[in-house]
Amino acid sequence: MKARALTIVRYVLLAVVVGFAIAFFARQWGDITEVIAAIPAGLAVASFAIMLLGMLANVLSWVTLLNGLGHVVPLPRGAQVMLVGQLGKYVPGSVWAYVMQMELGRQYGIARARVLVTALYAAGIGVVASLVLGVSIVPGLAAEQPAFAWLYVLLPVGLVFLHPRVMTWLSNLALKIFRRPPLPHRVRFTTILAAVGWSVLSYLLYGVHLQLLVGELAPATPLSVVMLGAALSLGFTASLIAFVLPSGVGVREFVVIAVLVTMIPLSDASALALLSRAMFTAGDLLLAGVAVAVVLVMRRRLRARDEATSEYGDLAMAESAGAGSGGSGGSGEGEHGSSDDREREPDVLK
Repeated sequence: MKARALTIVRYVLLAVVVGFAIAFFARQWGDITEVIAAIPAGLAVASFAIMLLGMLANVLSWVTLLNGLGHVVPLPRGAQVMLVGQLGKYVPGSVWAYVMQMELGRQYGIARARVLVTALYAAGIGVVASLVLGVSIVPGLAAEQPAFAWLYVLLPVGLVFLHPRVMTWLSNLALKIFRRPPLPHRVRFTTILAAVGWSVLSYLLYGVHLQLLVGELAPATPLSVVMLGAALSLGFTASLIAFVLPSGVGVREFVVIAVLVTMIPLSDASALALLSRAMFTAGDLLLAGVAVAVVLVMRRRLRARDEATSEYGDLAMAESAGAGSGGSGGSGEGEHGSSDDREREPDVLK
């Protein structure tokens, strides 16, 4: 009964989050129709497709981290947890994205603490990747807006936190607080480098996405693509501190416009920043839907994998209870958990 109630709550929360995302998209639609009409259809479609590839690269960065932290999941399952969970950022107070990812991970046998550590480190890697690209535009931003000078401090701090020893220690500390087993091995350099590489590629693809929207308004060069990718990446980084706003709305656009106005008039820069935001919202909804559809097609195979690698011994019973069998069909024990473990877990993990 408890498992059924938790499942209902998860779906209600998901419906609320999707509703916020759709409402946000609908509110912006009137402002972007004129901009869309002025952009050749081929360029708009290509820009959207490149943006989706960038979002997929970001998914690969997230799943690489999750697997590197000791719980290996198939890509479709990891993509589902990441993409569906991140829709929570559209609810005011972006902490909901982390909550949803933790709940989705728990539903499929991944410890909440491990998902939280993955999400936080993914954000940190995004910050480092954005600053790696942003070295060319941070001085200009800081000169115009001194508040952005704090970006200089983030890179060395981020690099320290991404050191394998530090990353492993902090991850094990979080797992210990949640009474989960420590990582099976130290976080590897290859895991960190792969995650950073996917993140940098993601931002470069975002730069191509934005350059295609700019079109003939400004000539495309390798430097302009890097600058636009850096603008979007630093916008994402700046929006992390604006967690009370849905998906950091307004903060990202401010950074993007600040870079675009060095290439095109302010009115065009503002319109394109808004159009890009709308495309990202549509992309979030589309990819989350695709991830769910793929998981439904592979449901039986993925469920067997979930049960075999579950960090919670009650996963099989929860799945069985959710299907209406009264909780009697599960083995009651996963690879990393047992009934005794569950009795010792704090309420936050149950």
